[in-house]
Formats: sequence, C-alpha cells, structure tokens
Amino acid sequence: MIYRSKAPLRLGLAGGGTDVSPYADDFGGCILNATIGMYAYATIEPLSNNQIILNAIDRNQSLTFDSQAQLPINGELDLLKGIYNRLVNDFELKPLSFKLSTFVDAPPGSGLGSSSTLVVAVIGAFVEWLKLPLGEYDIAHLAYRIERVDLKMAGGRQDQYAATFGGVNFMEFGAHDKVIVNPLRIKEKWLYELENNLVLFFTETSRLSSTIIERQSNNVKQQNEKSIEAMHSLKEQALRMKEALLKGEIDQIGEILHFGWQHKKQMADGITNAQIDTIYKTAMDAGATGGKISGAGGGGFMIFYAPNIGKHKVIEALNKIGGQVMRYNFTQTGLTTWTI
Repeated sequence: MIYRSKAPLRLGLAGGGTDVSPYADDFGGCILNATIGMYAYATIEPLSNNQIILNAIDRNQSLTFDSQAQLPINGELDLLKGIYNRLVNDFELKPLSFKLSTFVDAPPGSGLGSSSTLVVAVIGAFVEWLKLPLGEYDIAHLAYRIERVDLKMAGGRQDQYAATFGGVNFMEFGAHDKVIVNPLRIKEKWLYELENNLVLFFTETSRLSSTIIERQSNNVKQQNEKSIEAMHSLKEQALRMKEALLKGEIDQIGEILHFGWQHKKQMADGITNAQIDTIYKTAMDAGATGGKISGAGGGGFMIFYAPNIGKHKVIEALNKIGGQVMRYNFTQTGLTTWTI
C-alpha cells in the first residue's frame, strides 16, 4: 500500500504578521487568506528492511537512516525529521520503517507558506497510514508546534491552518495558541472576479522569513510604537477585506491592499527593498490599484489588484522588468489524503 497526501499553498490577502507572537498573544490577530491550486505533496511507502528514507524530490536531497525512534536534527531535512520525531513521541510509536517522498510546487522562501504546508501534507500522509486520531484543528496545531516549538523556527500560525482547512478563511489568533478559522461564504462570481483581477508575480528571489519575523517579534517585545501601530492597521485591513469580499465590493480590494502594504512596511526592517519597491511602482504605474508582498516580505511572490481588463497592462509591464507572472486558481479544498 502507498499513502499519499497533498495540501494547498496560500495567498495572504490581509492582516499578515498579526498571527505572530507576541502580538497575537497580547492584542489578538486577524488574517484573511485564500488557498490556491499549488501544493505540497507527500507519499509514504512502508518498508520492511528497518530503514527510514527521506526523499525531498524538489530539493534533490535524500537521506537514509536505520530505523530508530528519534532522527537527528542537524540542518538536513529537519522538517521531515521533526514530524517523525514528534509523532513517535506523542503516539508512543515503535520505530517505523518507510520511505517518505515530498515535493512542493513553490520554492522555500516564496511567501506562499510552503514550509508549513509541507509539514501539514506530511502529517496528513502519516495520519492516512497510521490512522492517527487527528482532526483538522489537531493537525494544524501539531504542525505549528513542530515548526515553532520543536524546531524553533520563527513564524506565525496562519499557514498551517490555511493548508489544513483550505478555501477563503478569516482567522482569529489569541493567547495560548488559540486559533479560530471562519470559512467565508463568498458568492462564486465575486471569487471569480477576484481571481480574474489579481496578478500573482514571482520576483524570482527568496528570503529567510524567520529573520524578518524575528525582527517583527522583537519590535513588539521592545514596545516599538511604530511597529505595533502598523500591526493594528493590518488587523483593520483584514476586517475591511472580509467586509468587501462578503458584500461583493471587489474593486475596493486594490485600495485595501495598498493600505495594508503602506503599513506592513513599518512592521520591521527588511520587509521591502529597492527591487520590491521598483516592482510595486511598475505595477501601480501600469494600472494596478494596490498590491503587497506575500508572506513575511523581502522577496518571493507579490500580488497586485488590477480592475476590469487592466491586469493585461500590468502583466506586460511586469514582464519587462524580469520575474515571472504565474497562473493560479483559488481552491476550496484543504489537506487531502488517500491510499492506493
């Protein structure tokens, strides 16, 4: 038997950064995101030779171990090893023998939540294989704990929940890891219009999001008033975005994105740079009404809203400065697992 899973990547549309501690713990955070038809995939093939094989296909990296209860965390495929270690510990499993193969449609540091989505997909494959008693909130929370607690990777909480639940969600974050996922019932035509008017652009650069997020967290710890006020504004942006989508006021999306981008840049150093500023100005000059970086900032993917048929001029302008405009579609389905 072979056990497979896939989990969707996401576009962060509003509120990005307010899911990060200590801001979310002290003030409560709000984020609006939507999953897209780009995925992290995981396949588990049980073995009978007392070996563990970890095979990251997109990274062209493979590791082989003797079957054991805990794999060494040493900088090599630590996400995969951290998942295995936590599951063996939490569910008191005997050392397993298997081959785990993974692939992600977007590179690390893309801003689409690829690392967290991969963790969700791998957990899903283990749940499918071992029939672990984990629901959606359990899987998302476990993925968060593996990354942020076990592996001490700085970051927020939205990506794990987006990948697990799928669709367009308004998420609320509070102290003690509290997360509430509110699926939004947006009329199909408004979602089609949003998809039609949003341009997804890959800057062809990546960044280490944890560095930027650590600066953001430190700004809150040090009570940096400018940074905290910026995060308050991002939370307001998420509320405005939710209202616009539910009411079908789609052409307000550009203005709401622009409002958020102006404040997001104030949260921490490194969120923007000369290249990102040039890309943003190019899109706006070509007819976009707003945009943002996807994820923590510093590189990766950007999105721009261009109403009516204006996106074609925006795409033409962006193509002239390098990078890559990417096709995408929204998806309503989160983590999916199956056995063959």
